[in-house]
Amino acid sequence: MKRAVFLLPLGLFAALLLYFAAGLTLDPKLIPSALIDKPVPVFDLPPLPGHSDGLATADLKGEVQLVNVFASWCVPCRIEHPLISALAAQGVPVRGLNYKDKPEDALDWLRRNGDPYRSIGADRDGRVGIDWGVYGVPETFVVDRTGRIRHKHVGPLTVEELEHKILPLIELLRSRQNDRPQ
Repeated sequence: MKRAVFLLPLGLFAALLLYFAAGLTLDPKLIPSALIDKPVPVFDLPPLPGHSDGLATADLKGEVQLVNVFASWCVPCRIEHPLISALAAQGVPVRGLNYKDKPEDALDWLRRNGDPYRSIGADRDGRVGIDWGVYGVPETFVVDRTGRIRHKHVGPLTVEELEHKILPLIELLRSRQNDRPQ
C-alpha cells in the first residue's frame, strides 16, 4: 500500500513529462484558426491620416486578396515587407491592417519602407485584430473573392511560404469560377 502511494505521484509526473515532451515537437507557427473557411469578421476601420481609404468587410469581396497585419514597432514586419511589396507589384491585392500603432509612427514607417497596400485600416485599440484572431504581428490572411478567410500565416512571410502555399492558393482561388460574391 505504501509503495502504491509513492508510485502514484511518480506515475503522474512521468505522464506530464511525456505530455510536455510531445508538445515540444509541435511547430509553434501552426496555430489553428477558427476563422478558416469562415467569412471575414464584420468591421469598418478608418484610414490612416492622409489616406483616403480605410478597411472594411465590404472591401474584401470581389477578388482574391491578402490582408497583412503590421505595425511600425514590429521588427519582423520590416523583414517581410519587401515580400509584401513584391506581391503587390505582381498584381496581388494587399490590404493592410495597422495594429495597435500610433498613426504618425505608421505613416513614418510607410514613408521609409514603401506603401504596397491598396488600403489600410487603423486598428488603434486592437479590437478588430481580436476579431480576426490575431496573436501578434505580422500575420497574413488569404481571403477569397466571396470574403472568406482561406489561409492564415503567423509570423513574417518567407519566400518558401509564398512559393509553396500562398501563391498556389491564390492561383487556385482565382481559377474557381463558382466562387463569386453574393
